[in-house]
Amino acid sequence: MSTHYSHLTLDDRIEIELRREQGESSAQIARKLGVHRSTIGRELRRNSWQPEHDHANARPYLRNKLDSRDPHERLYLAGQAQLHADRRATRSHQPNRMTHNPLVDWVITHLRRGWTPEEINGRLTVEFPDDRQMRVSVETLYAWIYSPAQQHRGLFQYLARGQKRRRRKHGRSVHAERIKYRVSIHERPEEVGMREEFGHWESDSVVGAHGSGGIHTTIERVSRYYVGVKVSKVAAEPTLQAQLGVYQGLPAHAVRSITADNGSEFAHHYKLADTIGVPTYFCDPYSAYQRGTNEHFNGRLRKYLPKGTSFADLTQAELDEYVWEINNRPRKVLGWATPAEVFQELSSA
Repeated sequence: MSTHYSHLTLDDRIEIELRREQGESSAQIARKLGVHRSTIGRELRRNSWQPEHDHANARPYLRNKLDSRDPHERLYLAGQAQLHADRRATRSHQPNRMTHNPLVDWVITHLRRGWTPEEINGRLTVEFPDDRQMRVSVETLYAWIYSPAQQHRGLFQYLARGQKRRRRKHGRSVHAERIKYRVSIHERPEEVGMREEFGHWESDSVVGAHGSGGIHTTIERVSRYYVGVKVSKVAAEPTLQAQLGVYQGLPAHAVRSITADNGSEFAHHYKLADTIGVPTYFCDPYSAYQRGTNEHFNGRLRKYLPKGTSFADLTQAELDEYVWEINNRPRKVLGWATPAEVFQELSSA
């Protein structure tokens, strides 16, 4: 059960001032006001001051109080305390205005390289461990990018989704298909879902505009290593050949299972199992979150190839460049290592 917290009011502060003059302790005042004694202690620390630090002539109506002989006794006045509290309230929760020029330059440079705000936030602590000015939180960075004052820079276009306005995240629906020998994700070993074992992949397809082909994408769940293969069309046979091209070149421990959606392009999954001995598990209908890593990285690929883009002139070499950039960016979940680094280490173990 949560505890409701309310700030001290001016009436509370007047009560504190009067009771302090009567010599009551913080605990006695706290019981009277119905708050914890630490609240009173914090209030006195924040909103009182040493009388000898103020010149008596600055507040003539307090002259007698300011002539205190005890240098350790702090003066507390309800009206002044309320002013201090109000001033702090106006300053609290203010976003970082990104006014430190080196930070702004570093952030813009890496946004243009395609880095996400989270990657920028994480890498700043690595690049500038002793410079506290070179810090910006993820939420502050998003707020700064979308703030009216920064609209002229158009920085939103460098984000993964490239949206002009911030929106809520929505998963993409998958559609059920009748697939021969289909095995449900609920029959998949538990360790796959826990990402405890290397070699389990998620797969999907990215479709080009106007029947211009597609891209078979697959990602290893532990290392987040992403692979894309251009296919002439999003269909079962081209997808099977793309999968064989990817998995047959890897060591056996690097390919243990595949999790896919219910697209008809995975209808030949049983042929893949017959050839390399790797099972495919299918997500529930309308449950893209069950292979959310692949969905997320497809969104990153869409930054290079937005929806509505024709793949007719896209070459595998160009696609490989995009995928290389995705795999060589630091990931928070990997301790700011890159997927390429982690995959290389695990696949060669």
